[in-house]
Amino acid sequence: MSEDAKRFGCVVLVDRRGWLLLQERDERPRIDPEKWGLCGGHLEPGEGWAEGAARELAEETGIVVAPEELRLLRELQVHHAAYGTTDPVAVFVAATDLTDDDVVLGEGRRIVFVEPEQARRLDLGGSASIAVPELLDSALYRELGAGVWW
Repeated sequence: MSEDAKRFGCVVLVDRRGWLLLQERDERPRIDPEKWGLCGGHLEPGEGWAEGAARELAEETGIVVAPEELRLLRELQVHHAAYGTTDPVAVFVAATDLTDDDVVLGEGRRIVFVEPEQARRLDLGGSASIAVPELLDSALYRELGAGVWW
């Protein structure tokens, strides 16, 4: 990977109902303005995937999750038209007992837990359009519903 390559880390928190924490982006960001997306963003040079994703989650929501609590859903290759690049995006998942009231909005229009079928119907941005349906159809998500993480 070249020195100027962009790397992104994202986190999807899943509550006990199976709802997903998603961000409604406003008009300001270069990537996916006015779309729904994952909490996350650019990783710093030399920053680990999980560490960077956890840092981004804290910056955007005020929610602190230890990197070792994150489970990798998968690494995506996402084209970012704003940069004219296709970049690696690591998407992590974690279980939570938190609610919308625990979110401190640090970026975007709102960040809320979204019911799974509603999440599938949202106008999702690049990473989210791949990760949300994949997560909802995954064994990882079924483990959450079975209480394996609780």
